[in-house]
Amino acid sequence: MNSFLNQHVLVLNRLWQAVNICTARRALTLLFEGHAHVVLDGQDGSFQTFNFSQWQDFSEQQPHPESIHTISFKIRVPRVILLVMFDRLPKKEVKFTRHNIFERDNNTCQYCGTVFDRKDLNLDHVIPRDRGGPTTWENIVCSCIPCNTRKANHTPYEAGMHLIRKPKRPKWRPFVQVNLGLNHHDSWKHFLDLAYWNVELGEDIGP
Repeated sequence: MNSFLNQHVLVLNRLWQAVNICTARRALTLLFEGHAHVVLDGQDGSFQTFNFSQWQDFSEQQPHPESIHTISFKIRVPRVILLVMFDRLPKKEVKFTRHNIFERDNNTCQYCGTVFDRKDLNLDHVIPRDRGGPTTWENIVCSCIPCNTRKANHTPYEAGMHLIRKPKRPKWRPFVQVNLGLNHHDSWKHFLDLAYWNVELGEDIGP
């Protein structure tokens, strides 16, 4: 039973946006206290919600191997819960980090188009810093060491090089930060949008 209580449950705010992950133990507590409803994926692509008593009845009527048995009743472990009153979203954009730039550029040199291990990639200012180029999403790209060396302290035009794609700020969507080693339950897929968050980059990167 304890292993079921420690399983991960996806938490949605009342706008149905993923905001957290908690244990089944915490999810059942929120359900019992009336702070959350269970979300269940219907066969026709719709979603049903259950309060505690409804979920208890459902668990009795449709037995499931992932159920917790108490002295007086049994209840199925939820996989997704919906908070009844919580509608806050993290007020953030995709952070400007080395990791997120690699993700945006798919570990690909933006000059020669070759995919590299991250250890073999640099971050390059398209317009060099000493020419007024800012350290922003729109002016930083992944560059392999040979291309970075060739470009040196020039613009791509001056170096006779071309960007394979214009760098842009990634679009942010509601997300939940998840440990990438975590096994995601199938019922999460509709709600989950992974994003990566590290320390934001400052003016100390790249040439």
